[in-house]
Amino acid sequence: MIDTNLTLFEIMQRFSTEDAAREYLEQQRWPDGPFCPHCGGCEVYRLTPRASSKHPGRKGLLKCKYCRKQFTVTVGTIFEDSHIPLNKWLIAIYLMCSSKKGISAHQIHRMLKLTYKSAWFMCHRIRYAMEQEPFKTQLSGIVEADETYVGGKRRGKRAAKPGRPGIGSHYVPVFACVERGGDVRAFVVESVDRQTLYPLLREHVDPKARIMTDELILYSGLDKHFASHQTVLHKQHQYVKGDVSTNTIEGFFGLLKRGIKGVYHHVSRKHLHRYLAEFTFRYNWRRLTDSTRTDRAIAGFEGKRLKYLGSVGEE
Repeated sequence: MIDTNLTLFEIMQRFSTEDAAREYLEQQRWPDGPFCPHCGGCEVYRLTPRASSKHPGRKGLLKCKYCRKQFTVTVGTIFEDSHIPLNKWLIAIYLMCSSKKGISAHQIHRMLKLTYKSAWFMCHRIRYAMEQEPFKTQLSGIVEADETYVGGKRRGKRAAKPGRPGIGSHYVPVFACVERGGDVRAFVVESVDRQTLYPLLREHVDPKARIMTDELILYSGLDKHFASHQTVLHKQHQYVKGDVSTNTIEGFFGLLKRGIKGVYHHVSRKHLHRYLAEFTFRYNWRRLTDSTRTDRAIAGFEGKRLKYLGSVGEE
């Protein structure tokens, strides 16, 4: 593991070479010794490249005694088939895990001397590793739920009008629920209606939980499925009523929107779910140090591979 209190400067010193980064990844992926990602065999041996050979093998190359296939620590991970040095990968992961509102691919491209196309795809691979596995436990205690809209500015006659965007707008609806003092779960949804939101709430929230929302009519009736349902009246400028509020989930949405507007400037509907995974990951591991959070992100690299399809998209 990376030392829990390392700074970016210390990370760059420790992983100044690709060999050091590869050794660290091998320790992360194979703490009990390497195994073959092709057949699962445990009897593998390391191939040492010969300087005199016309075709010397790659550094870190191993071979399985059972299936006879060669592999490195990057096979079957987000790093597979990448020509970017592994130490640059680790630095990029640290930057994304330690930047509260994110860091743009343009910034990664400038700081690590990569092409923008490589930096953009690299960031999406890292976000893919940040996507959490299916949740085994439900949110409990006090759970706040709300929806927001991510997208461009209102224009024309609707520019000064409050309220939710209508059909055909460029805004993308996002729904989230958060356990107060705990984790958040956020989703890109097609529409904000009962048919979409109720199944998500019932899947991810314990029936014994207290649900808190705003006064949106579609949330009415949640008390039939949960211990209680309490609301605050935002239209009447009521934001706190005793311990009833949606301030926690509003805080998460604030981080998300400030990151998108201030760092990424624009996120397409196609890729929004990956950015949402990034912000959710950082929020759920917010109590860890930056370097420990980086370890958590790297732990999700195995079994995930994202291929580059189509042209470079917008951030």
